[in-house]
Amino acid sequence: MSADIVSPEHRSKIMSMIKGKNTKPEMLVRSVCHELGLRYRLHRKDLPGKPDLVFPKHRLCMFVHGCFWHRHPDCKFAYTPKSRLDFWQPKLAKNAERDLNVQHALLAEGWNVVIIWECHTKNRELLRNEIQKTFGLSD
Repeated sequence: MSADIVSPEHRSKIMSMIKGKNTKPEMLVRSVCHELGLRYRLHRKDLPGKPDLVFPKHRLCMFVHGCFWHRHPDCKFAYTPKSRLDFWQPKLAKNAERDLNVQHALLAEGWNVVIIWECHTKNRELLRNEIQKTFGLSD
């Protein structure tokens, strides 16, 4: 296990700046949905996991997940840190487990669940196509 290259205080400051909502990928997804005429609610507290976007008319919840934090399978951004494995492995595994529990709870309540991965937001046109397919919209 290699040591962290920054002090614990500096690492703490870096980690505290990571946002949980209204992230750049989430804002991009919201923008594309709005362009497509899709209307949604944000971060509904009455639903498990407080989905990023909720489309009540379609009974659909959409999460915009960071590839690193939510362990996007086979994604280069979902790497495992080289230092502090005793901290990172359980933390990241717990995130993935929580995501599955939230998805199962939403499905049990009759909601459809869609995950948009951060890496899918890098290309706006592909993102747009993905969202159109989700809602059965044509070009």
